[in-house]
Amino acid sequence: MKLILDIATNPGDLVLDSFAGSGTTGAVAHKMGRRWIMVELGEHCHTHIVPRLKKVINGDDLGGITKAVGWQGGGGFRYYRLAPSLLKKDKWGHWVINPEYNGEMLSEAMCKLMGFTYAPSQSTFWQHGRSTETDFIYVTTGSLSHDQLRVISDEVGNERSLLICCKAFMADITAFPNLTLKKIPKTVLHKCEWDHDDYSFSIDVLAEPEALPDEDDEFALNAGIEGADDE
Repeated sequence: MKLILDIATNPGDLVLDSFAGSGTTGAVAHKMGRRWIMVELGEHCHTHIVPRLKKVINGDDLGGITKAVGWQGGGGFRYYRLAPSLLKKDKWGHWVINPEYNGEMLSEAMCKLMGFTYAPSQSTFWQHGRSTETDFIYVTTGSLSHDQLRVISDEVGNERSLLICCKAFMADITAFPNLTLKKIPKTVLHKCEWDHDDYSFSIDVLAEPEALPDEDDEFALNAGIEGADDE
């Protein structure tokens, strides 16, 4: 591994190992002054990777390339847990929002998927995130009526725009030029495979997707971060 990193990287470069195993890539990269990202499913993170990297950081790992590079410890890492899949199938085989998601988790996930920065307003209920100073996103599991959308549209005004991600809406959307409406989960269905917690997913979804016939369909990332532990 040291030889590979010597050939392919320089100090400070970022090294990715998406099948981390016991954490060898991260341990070697860390001792060589490279930044690193490792990804692993199952219990390997808890039983192998985290304990090993703690030893590397504390200078207690005397094996591997420690003597060759004069490693004495230092640095740190941040450990993220992947959130559960945003979408799951119900007993009838229909895609629904995962019941494990509360309103805050759903809003944060949809901001990530739709390219917005999660920044909920303390005073304006429809501002859950923003992409610019005048473009916002509102996420709700409710069904919005024409009257509700009219009130929101009036508050948004002519100088701002709002993307609304909701369960359903009953309105003529052309009546509100400052609003864009998308249905959950329909708008995020087709980017990738949902509800997988192992390596059984198909990678062909990473290819350029074909255009969908429904104008409400969009593509989004299957990603979610539940929390981080500093080490």
